[in-house]
Amino acid sequence: MAYSHLLVAIDLTEDCHHVLAQAHKLSVALACKVTLVHVVEPLTMVFGGDVPMDLSLLQQQQTEQAQNKLNILAEQHELLKENNCHLRYGQPRQEIHLLAQEHSCDLIVVGSHGRHGLALLLGSTTNDLLSGAPCDVLAIELKKRTTED
Repeated sequence: MAYSHLLVAIDLTEDCHHVLAQAHKLSVALACKVTLVHVVEPLTMVFGGDVPMDLSLLQQQQTEQAQNKLNILAEQHELLKENNCHLRYGQPRQEIHLLAQEHSCDLIVVGSHGRHGLALLLGSTTNDLLSGAPCDVLAIELKKRTTED
């Protein structure tokens, strides 16, 4: 099956450079469109709903920093096109699935650390994305590599 539209979901860590590089290679080989997404989770989800303080300013700063970093990464990896970078706010699985449907993406590309045991039980975004995905999902392995790509 030939893919025509990749949705690349990144977490803005150093590991995302490898995901972006692989996505760029894939998009060139398939001559397909690429859409980037990063999902900012509400701080109340991260800290729990019982935080007795207003987190709105901190959330706004986090969102602005994420948008700037997303744009920089897209430019560095030659993936920045008009309107193809999306910053979403919410639960990653839901937002990524929704964006894939909205843009008729046929492949979601995401990084995976390949966690096992307790780390897997605690959950991972990549594993969560597989459940109910509206299209195929490609997990790029992020384990420590001995050679540079």
